[in-house]
Amino acid sequence: MYGLPVTLSLPSDFRVLPAARAAVEALCTEGGIDPGATNALIIAVHEAISNVIRHAHRNCPESYFQIHCLLASDRVEIRIVDEGEPFDLTAVPYLDPSELRFGGRGIYLMRTLMDELTCMSRGERGNVLRMVKFCERNSHRSHCS
Repeated sequence: MYGLPVTLSLPSDFRVLPAARAAVEALCTEGGIDPGATNALIIAVHEAISNVIRHAHRNCPESYFQIHCLLASDRVEIRIVDEGEPFDLTAVPYLDPSELRFGGRGIYLMRTLMDELTCMSRGERGNVLRMVKFCERNSHRSHCS
């Protein structure tokens, strides 16, 4: 299980969110990731996919995205690959969590819940969002920060 990447390709449709969340949860559970870290990963993936559907693919279900998951000995790494226009994550300001606003919390949540968050353009079309949660593993059990 450890070190073996798992890839899921899904249409850009909000109806696939439960399936994506369930897949990440199942992978984490099988990999022995503690419930707190599992929930953090599920929330971050949910926010990332919502942003891909809404912003990168502009609610176009003909577009697809991929979720690549890797359980390594020291971390869980998830990459979300989209077909949208290049996106500069560093241009998104850090929000004040006490600020009242509608929407715009996805990247804040991902930054807060993950140990590493980066986004790279794949050229003229597409991005790779990389999220990492570091873990310590004792045989089949793990503890993530």
